[in-house]
Amino acid sequence: MVHDVAIIGAGIIGTALARELTRYRLKVAVIEKHPDVSMGATKANSAIVHGGYAEGHDTLKGRLCIAGRRRFRELEDELHFGFTETGSLLVSMEDDLEPLERLQRRGIENGLTDLSIIGREEIMKLEPNISEEVKNALFCKGAGICSPYGMAIAMAENAVENGAELFLSAEVKGIEMENGIFTLSTDRGDFQARFVVNCAGVMSDRVAKMAGADGFEILPRSGEYLLFAKGTGKMLEHVVFQLPTAMGKGVLVTPTIHGNLLIGPDATDVEDREDTSTHKDRLQNVYNQAKKLYPDIKGESFLRSFTGIRARSSTGDFVIGPSRIRGFINAAGIQSPGLTASPAIASLLVSILGDEGLNLEPEVSFNPFRKPQELARKDLPYREVDRLSRLPVGSRERIVCRCERVTEGEIADSMDRGIEVTTVDGIKRRTRAAMGWCQGTFCRERIAAAMEDLTGKLPDGSYDIERSGVSRIEKNDFLDFLKAQKED
Repeated sequence: MVHDVAIIGAGIIGTALARELTRYRLKVAVIEKHPDVSMGATKANSAIVHGGYAEGHDTLKGRLCIAGRRRFRELEDELHFGFTETGSLLVSMEDDLEPLERLQRRGIENGLTDLSIIGREEIMKLEPNISEEVKNALFCKGAGICSPYGMAIAMAENAVENGAELFLSAEVKGIEMENGIFTLSTDRGDFQARFVVNCAGVMSDRVAKMAGADGFEILPRSGEYLLFAKGTGKMLEHVVFQLPTAMGKGVLVTPTIHGNLLIGPDATDVEDREDTSTHKDRLQNVYNQAKKLYPDIKGESFLRSFTGIRARSSTGDFVIGPSRIRGFINAAGIQSPGLTASPAIASLLVSILGDEGLNLEPEVSFNPFRKPQELARKDLPYREVDRLSRLPVGSRERIVCRCERVTEGEIADSMDRGIEVTTVDGIKRRTRAAMGWCQGTFCRERIAAAMEDLTGKLPDGSYDIERSGVSRIEKNDFLDFLKAQKED
């Protein structure tokens, strides 16, 4: 079969585009090298819906950020992936207001109407636990937080429901074009399409070179994060940034939509695009910077560390548009604020495809809605949790994960949404099983057993990180390091 459009990459851009394209009478294929969607930068970032003032209006980043942000409430109502409008504070520990005023002017140029500069007294009303050294802030009322991987999963599920085809574990190894038809060689055979959109993240320059459509380079930059236990996010109400530097927006402190505290990232240019290891010294620096903003952060509540690799482009901006190979479209260099801009990027790509000759005939049966995921009660007393956890495998009421109160029914629901889920981490991203305090010590084997009962196949019980071979700093390692630093 010849598809109308083949999308390479199933991160937030690829899945958002797939959903947008199913609004039209098209054959759409999404081709992803990993065994699940959202496996790259989409699952390892700050999860922030940015205000839209950090980049200038003369950049794609600046124009598409605010356009994308305006879509989030509508998308949340349709897809139920998790979005909360918290507002954000860009804080300064100096009396000089000029840096904040400059960013406020930039935001106004971008079309923002919800920016204000506030002083210490107003800051304390919004964030009573913030450092006494903070003097001024740029407040953006409409910024927020979301679940990035939840959003990509929701986009993909809705796209598949509307007719898109998703091919996982299908790494693109070569691209040829003959008589107006592209042939993509993958681990799962060849795919043909009239148009190709390159949404391959940190590998997008290499994919472009396969087609002879290069002209940019990805300069990967890693950022390390610390995630704290559920409930720790209550110490603040807003996303809190420090003034940006040439390396990025700086270490932030934010609640997650599930009530965790998240701090990070740092920024280090790297050569290895797939090494998401974490390091004691870098995490210590992230921790110390965050403590300057919120002195009450407790290292003892640390849960896990992770690293995201940003697809920084050599152009300094998003690379979105037709290439010199007709029909091959690049959507590359999508680093921050790529998540926020993703709905607008998808719409722009559809418009570009139309200009390039793709017939955009509306599909009248398109359904924009995704049913909410099944959720069991999360406020059960421990005695009831213990009873339900002892039920036999195959019972929908059986609690598989005690920390997050995830039932077998929730796991079954997450696996019955059009995307084959083959890994324990795939269930983790969809249900939060194994995301609690014990980090899967109790439930990993139970998740695998539930999956085997539902599918007849025993899944790979290891986590993504174990299969990747990278190393992560664990809780005891980090606490020992903090203790040693204090003693020095």
